[in-house]
Amino acid sequence: MQVSDETTATPSWGVAVSIMMQRAIVLSNGVIEDPEMIRARLAGWDDAQVIAADAGSRHASKLGLTLDVITGDFDSMSPQDRDRLESQGVKIVPARTDKDETDLELALLYAADSGADAIVVLGAWGGRMDMALANIFLLTHPSLTNQHVTLWEGNQTAWVIRPPGGVIRGKAEDTVSLIPLGGDAVSVTTRNLHYALTQETLRFGPARGVSNVMTAETSQVDLAQGMLLVVHTPGRA
Repeated sequence: MQVSDETTATPSWGVAVSIMMQRAIVLSNGVIEDPEMIRARLAGWDDAQVIAADAGSRHASKLGLTLDVITGDFDSMSPQDRDRLESQGVKIVPARTDKDETDLELALLYAADSGADAIVVLGAWGGRMDMALANIFLLTHPSLTNQHVTLWEGNQTAWVIRPPGGVIRGKAEDTVSLIPLGGDAVSVTTRNLHYALTQETLRFGPARGVSNVMTAETSQVDLAQGMLLVVHTPGRA
């Protein structure tokens, strides 16, 4: 939803978000181990649209959120719970059980189609390695290139930087990993990271970009080609 304040928020989770943006919170059906930390991080997101991917709706109450929409095939939710939520005014957007997309993918696409510019995903991690990897790769979805999508896990944040680059905000001594996705990241140049890169290629596969360290409150990453998954962790990881 649109927020009237024209200032720019610079939260501790790594990126600046203009609060003139339309924002959405997407709840996935994974694990949220520290709901109190997430509630603190969500300060200032009161006007965001809240979208649940199927049984991700179960996270709303413990995070103090009011659901706006639930989408998915509803294979993880009882008909009674679905009817109860619909009676409370939650919009239900059902999908076929034989769909090609995951429920989280549908929720992200719904958020983008609703006009969200900034989307935070909660509950993206759980017991299945395949689902966790698929959730990370959704950050590269071609229909989400105009949205700033971040995955939160505790105090950690992940997002994708595309050419020509982007800014990472935090504190000196924060840990930053730069991991190529879908191929090599070409002509990478960094500023204010301890292990500097200058017009270098980060190869897809090797772990060279893991566990760098910020040397200032703002770091810059530029690249000419490819995509980089950024994982920001406050402090030394």
